Amino acid sequence: MNKDSDKKGKIIVMPQFDELKREVEKLRVELSMLVLEKDTLIFVECKNIEMAYMVNLGHLEVKAFELECKYLRLRRKIELIQAKLNRQEKVDLKNIEDTLEREFIEYEEKLKVQMGKLEDAIEWNSLGVMSEEKQKEIKKLYRAIAKKLHPDLNPNITKENLHLFNKAVKAYENGDLETLKLIEIVISDKDISISDLGSMAELEKEKTRLKSTLEKVTKSIEAIKREYPYNLKSIIDDEVELSNRKKKLDEIIIVFRKAIANYETQIQNMLR
Repeated sequence: MNKDSDKKGKIIVMPQFDELKREVEKLRVELSMLVLEKDTLIFVECKNIEMAYMVNLGHLEVKAFELECKYLRLRRKIELIQAKLNRQEKVDLKNIEDTLEREFIEYEEKLKVQMGKLEDAIEWNSLGVMSEEKQKEIKKLYRAIAKKLHPDLNPNITKENLHLFNKAVKAYENGDLETLKLIEIVISDKDISISDLGSMAELEKEKTRLKSTLEKVTKSIEAIKREYPYNLKSIIDDEVELSNRKKKLDEIIIVFRKAIANYETQIQNMLR
């Protein structure tokens, strides 16, 4: 299509058209940087923060929660036994344990989730720290791929390319440099640009879309930084705070262990 006129013969001033193209391209670059920041937060920084927190405090939190579950279960067991004794009924321990299993299933499921996170953190810690050079290369490759395949930058992306992008996201999350290299090779001949936008109306529409997406991504980044696990960053970065939390958790564990021992003794006395 001739850039100097539309189908109705109206004149389009070239400087205005070119200026709009530059604005759109600038917005695309800005969005690509924000998208990279958001994805880095989600797939790298937040994961590292959560894993570091679990390595430093997770084992104590899991132990404290495990003991809390046991404490609450024993307290409930005492209530059930006492109810039987008050009614002068036979205490059926198997029936009581079955009741406890049903009542505390949510606690058990939550404990399993916490244990899984702790195992992931231990594995993550054993892998060691990725070299700065490798981190930079992974980030550079991912940004190049995202510019061509990220749905926020390319709303009309094909299913094939979306599948490739999802693979790139997984590779970025796992620090898989080789997979990112392969994907970059596959898409190297793809030319995603604004050259297909041949009219002022199309460019204006794209400009509006990009501005709207920029606002959404910015708000998303702000939300990520307010929420778990990013809000643990200040704790991980503060040795004094880490030490204080460890001390507090150690104290909680001691309290629960004493309470559990008392409950177990109380149950033995009730069943005599």
